[in-house]
Amino acid sequence: MKGAMEKDVYARARSAMVETQIIARGIKQKEVIEAMLAVPRHLFVDEGLKSQAYGDYPLPIDEGQTISQPFMVAYMTESLKLKGGEKVLEIGTGSGYQAAVLSLIASRVFSIERVTSVAIKARRLLDTLHYSKVIIKIDDGTLGWPEEAPFDAIIVTAASPEIPPVYMQQLAEGGRLLIPVGGEFVQDLVRVTRRQGRILRESLGGCRFVKLIGRYGWQAANNG
Repeated sequence: MKGAMEKDVYARARSAMVETQIIARGIKQKEVIEAMLAVPRHLFVDEGLKSQAYGDYPLPIDEGQTISQPFMVAYMTESLKLKGGEKVLEIGTGSGYQAAVLSLIASRVFSIERVTSVAIKARRLLDTLHYSKVIIKIDDGTLGWPEEAPFDAIIVTAASPEIPPVYMQQLAEGGRLLIPVGGEFVQDLVRVTRRQGRILRESLGGCRFVKLIGRYGWQAANNG
């Protein structure tokens, strides 16, 4: 009985989150809304933070990382313009929440996490929840995943001073890359589209993410 009641409480909180934070702010894509309704966000945060899981803000997870604000997850997902069937590269697995949302729309999600303990925890949770379309590897995310390229979409959930060149090399024709670009504390969310050999770059607004650490991002020694 207690488990059923708890489940209902979180389901109501998730529904309210989608209504007030996602739909009310202009997210229209049906698949994104359905994915945000389906993924149990409270299971992707620490036990002590479950009551805050559906709040309108990011939350801390292990190793100084965060689970993004629900609206940002929905906004970035919608901005990828996924139709279903795409092969997606995610840089920065973190809790696994964004990957879970993506996997309900895309065909496969290839996710890279640099911190071993974070990757293992995310893998275990995704397996428990049967998100089988997410493949995770532990590596420097700024190198991409050349063995699996090209990708129809690439989403980077950490901020870089510049766009790592390998992402453009691994982006398929017609593909979209979404990445926060800028300084340590404030960035611009950038969408890059490869179309008929040309590169279209758009600004989607200001944001703030943790640093993208790696060869083509911030150096680990400066991640203070």
